[in-house]
Amino acid sequence: MSDIEGVYEDLEADVSLEEFREAVEAKVEQMGGLADEETAAMLVAHEVGESEVGGIADIEPGMEEVKFLAKVTSIGEIRTFERDGEDEDGRVANVEVADETGSVRAAFWDDHAEAAVEELEEGQVLRIKGRPKEGFSGVEVSVDDVEPDDDVEIDVQVSDTYTVEALSLGLSNVNLVGLVLDTDSVRTFDRDDGSEGKVSNLVVGDETGRIRVTLWDEQADLATEFDPGETVEVVDGYVKERDGTLELHVGNRGAVEEVDEEVEYVPESTPIEDLEIDQTVDIAGVVRSADPKRTFDRDDGSEGQVRNIRVQDATGDIRVAMWGEKADIDVGPGDEVALGDVEIQDGWQDDLEASAGWQSTVTVLESDAERTADASEADAGGASDQNAGLSAFAGDDAGSDADETGERGVSSDDAGDAAGAETSADADADTDDPSDGEELEFTGVVVQAGDPVVLDDGETTMSVATDVDVGLGEEVTARGVVRDGRLEANDVF
Repeated sequence: MSDIEGVYEDLEADVSLEEFREAVEAKVEQMGGLADEETAAMLVAHEVGESEVGGIADIEPGMEEVKFLAKVTSIGEIRTFERDGEDEDGRVANVEVADETGSVRAAFWDDHAEAAVEELEEGQVLRIKGRPKEGFSGVEVSVDDVEPDDDVEIDVQVSDTYTVEALSLGLSNVNLVGLVLDTDSVRTFDRDDGSEGKVSNLVVGDETGRIRVTLWDEQADLATEFDPGETVEVVDGYVKERDGTLELHVGNRGAVEEVDEEVEYVPESTPIEDLEIDQTVDIAGVVRSADPKRTFDRDDGSEGQVRNIRVQDATGDIRVAMWGEKADIDVGPGDEVALGDVEIQDGWQDDLEASAGWQSTVTVLESDAERTADASEADAGGASDQNAGLSAFAGDDAGSDADETGERGVSSDDAGDAAGAETSADADADTDDPSDGEELEFTGVVVQAGDPVVLDDGETTMSVATDVDVGLGEEVTARGVVRDGRLEANDVF
């Protein structure tokens, strides 16, 4: 056995002996006789081992060279561009390739671009060698050499339209049809070059899951054109990662369009009784009470807003704080809701509380009015056994409450909320509001600082007139006399 064959046997890389011999000979010639065949073989083996990656997920910008196997999932068109200082235009064709670990854009240049478009086929497995770099939509590989490999099977989807479940980091030219679950306002920002950019978000879901869609610049205004419940198609998106979560981005070449298709989205929720502090989870159920929206001053001087609702499923109930624009969502007692990516926190009196911030999704699956209309139609047609959907999460009490009050499923304990009072579903129905002149001691968390201070004890909010400087989130006790529904505090501690 020759020295070359001995080194080759220990080589853990997908390269033929013939290719290895040619590389060793080239290395000997390159070093001008300073290395014998064995030394050159060891150097080549090291270089080959360094460039061979286990999968696309291992490819990173800055690697000198990579070799990997992947399946062609889409082939782009040839684009031309001007090269600095050259008369002839350059050409490039982008080919999306994937394996079981992820996907990446492979860039074919000039003559190779024409060959890629004319000769490659979707579903074909390629053996690729190239140089990774950071591209517009993530990592891309500038291809130096490629050859088909018909003996290898790679189990990845080849499709024009993806499901949420099939998305993977690095995919581009993605089309996806989904149900709008949540929308966002358009925000502006300043780029490093001094220009102004715009960005907004949608959340869409299908039968396999949901994903946040980030819309940039010319596409950002699209977020204001859709409402939750509409079906849209995301066209020519690309997949990126943020905080460990995949997002689908849409730039100037992409679009979002309303389509006439039926898409089913079924949230996978965690039972309320199983919730634990510091979790980020999905929950679903029926709204049992909804407090008025409250505003407060942030430390930076801006104004924030929050609205508390109480959600119940078959296992329990929990207060949900909806922050910012989420506080404007039209949701009330009796509505069925799905809340995605809410954070479970330590709430009032050691009860757990769910926080729905900017990353959360609040979707009204069916309003009480819609359900009443459906029920009427079912009764008219004799279909009394219609599925009540998520209202079943509320248990038997939900039905009896609705029968007793006849108003949006509000129970007798919630009558104060239905009439506009600031008591929660947990308050006793026979508890009277404090009367003028009554001396009162009230303990709660500061949810609004300034004039007036607003305290929340988990069941009731109280406006407090005081000159004492308090901060948001502090737990304080105010003692004084009630005047016109406000506590004029003599003592705050």
